[in-house]
Amino acid sequence: MHKPLLTTDFLDRAREYYGDKEAIVATTGERFTYDEFGERADGFSAAMAARGIEKGDRVAVLDPNTHYQLEAAYGTMQLGAVHTPLNYRLVPDDFEYILSDAEVDAVYADYEYADKIEPIRDEVPTDIFVTNDTDAVDGDWESFDDIIEEAGTDYERPEMDEDDLITINYTSGTTGDPKGVCRTHRTETLHAYIVALHQEISDDDVYLWTLPMFHVNGWGHIFSVTGMGAKHVCTRGVDAEGIFDAVRTEDVSYLCGAPTVLNILADRYAAHDGEIETTGANDVRIATAGSAPPEAVIRTVEDDFGWYLKHVYGATETGPLVTTSDARRFFEDGSNARFSVKKRQGIGYLGTDVRVVDEDGNDVPHDDETLGEVVVRGNQVMDRYWNKPEQTEEAFSDRVEGYYHMGDLATVDEDGMVAIRDRKKDIIISGGENISSIELEDTLYEHDAVSDVAVIPAPSDEWGETPKAFVVPNSGDPDNPGVTAEDLRTFTREQLATYKVVRRVEFVEELPTTATGKVQKYELREQEWEDEDEMVGQG
Repeated sequence: MHKPLLTTDFLDRAREYYGDKEAIVATTGERFTYDEFGERADGFSAAMAARGIEKGDRVAVLDPNTHYQLEAAYGTMQLGAVHTPLNYRLVPDDFEYILSDAEVDAVYADYEYADKIEPIRDEVPTDIFVTNDTDAVDGDWESFDDIIEEAGTDYERPEMDEDDLITINYTSGTTGDPKGVCRTHRTETLHAYIVALHQEISDDDVYLWTLPMFHVNGWGHIFSVTGMGAKHVCTRGVDAEGIFDAVRTEDVSYLCGAPTVLNILADRYAAHDGEIETTGANDVRIATAGSAPPEAVIRTVEDDFGWYLKHVYGATETGPLVTTSDARRFFEDGSNARFSVKKRQGIGYLGTDVRVVDEDGNDVPHDDETLGEVVVRGNQVMDRYWNKPEQTEEAFSDRVEGYYHMGDLATVDEDGMVAIRDRKKDIIISGGENISSIELEDTLYEHDAVSDVAVIPAPSDEWGETPKAFVVPNSGDPDNPGVTAEDLRTFTREQLATYKVVRRVEFVEELPTTATGKVQKYELREQEWEDEDEMVGQG
């Protein structure tokens, strides 16, 4: 018998079987069982319904990783309304665009970020404004805790279909206006199932929220962790000391983070000469995505921290997760071979068709040399972009009809494992030679004086473009980096082909990043090509 796949099932299941078990450790120190979590979500549903929110309406959530985010998400979806999480690193103009574009009917905003909404509230179609601390914000805001207490827990859950829209996740919009990625009950549910399987989520897991919940619904973990009856440990921000402390005190078993997060953890560990306890009572595994982690960082995480690393890959449009490097039959536990495997984006998730194709849409040979674009088809891939039919069509029909085109250039090895070599727009073509910025970055990461690095194409009269590295030194001081540009050039020359050597180096305090820790190379390229007639580095 057919049963529709609904996102509401995840919390329903947890309440049925794990009602008296601890569900959430709040940033305030409060602890909630699944029964209590569910009652608070019911309260938000009832409060929104009393204010006219109904099936299909959009409810935006602007919040760090607190229990309010989880409650508002499920409280929204229980009404059949569309959960629209917002990136808290954006500015008011961005919020004005998104709230207007999505025609958002209600906003919940954490007290720390409500001041980004207040200046634009008269410019957006939203009438309902809720926060978790009215005393800490300016303007007329309702209290989250007050409205759920007043509303009680009774509300009418509408009939819902698995193909109904249930979330809109906006992309970062680094090269234009953000795009709203539309996802249905079906796409969210199947993605959460796949994540639970491949990430080995079980009911005794303790999950630490270092990954932003707003980012594709925390890579689907607001669903998978909840549905499995595991425990959420919430955070208001990411810092190395706080992560290590939480891992120890809450016996964390699982967390996610971009390579940037791995870097700050590795740096803190090194700064304390390895004298840091990295685990509590549970073994720890960590998932990373966004860019390939350097082998040196993987070694630190696995050999020094004693954690198990899973490298995954995807995009907002694809769920996000579509591949994993956790293919254990391709390496022996404890062998150095595992590092080169785990650097790769890997093989497709269950039920996911991942291909690397040439300009004509044909699969590239599995020689680990021939570059092609990654294209993806799967049940977790987005339904469409909100109000952008032309961009939706373009995303699915560029080279291979019906596949989402990732915009990443990759090779495939004899085992079918994908390795991203560059973004299409990031590849460096110097004197007719293709240079992988990722390979250069990975090499530079190996230098003891380098904490973080981004390599982009820079204009060159001689070669058209040439590799330039923006380097964050371990010293933290770009004026006294502890290494010279020539030292780094020599370092790359010793390990790479001559044409791949980094030609220019600039020491910086930090790299521009998105909310999920991805380096915004586009911003660096714009800066570098500002005085040029054409930005060759766009690809």
